[in-house]
Parts: sequence; structure tokens; C-alpha cells
Amino acid sequence: MSGTIARDFVGDRELLASLSPGGSPERPIKVTSAAVVEVRAAALACPLCNGEYRLHEHVAPASGLRRVDVTCRHCSTPRSLWFRLVSNEPN
Repeated sequence: MSGTIARDFVGDRELLASLSPGGSPERPIKVTSAAVVEVRAAALACPLCNGEYRLHEHVAPASGLRRVDVTCRHCSTPRSLWFRLVSNEPN
């Protein structure tokens, strides 16, 4: 793969990751408990190489919102994954 094509490929994959669930604060993955956030983050795969994540930090930047900072164990790409705590109770 030539350099330009490879860069375009990575850029396209990064854009897709940002638009996918968990890729931005506007598109968080819904979870019912903060206890499952790190488990769910560890179960996700890197969108660039399909590698496993190393978890670094789990923070709550806003009420009900969680950010998990990770790095791919294979390609070393850093990423922030976003989660939203939601109620599992019936309406």
C-alpha cells in the first residue's frame, strides 16, 4: 500500500471509529452501571488493527458520562471511549 493510500485508509478508519458507538461524547455506549464500563472497554477491539486495548484511565467528566482512555496493545494508537450510564428501570 502506498503512503498516501495508507494515510487515507487510517483517516477513514479513524473517522468511522469516531462516528461509531463509544467514539465520541455525542455517541456514547449505553451501560446500566459504572462497574461494567471498564469490562466493556476491554472487550472492544482497535478499529485500526483489531488489537486489544490497554486501559489507562476511567474518568467521569460529567454526570452520567464516562470516558475511558485506552491504547492499543498492538499498534499503540491512543483512543478515548465514551459511555453513558442509563437506568434499566421500566418507565
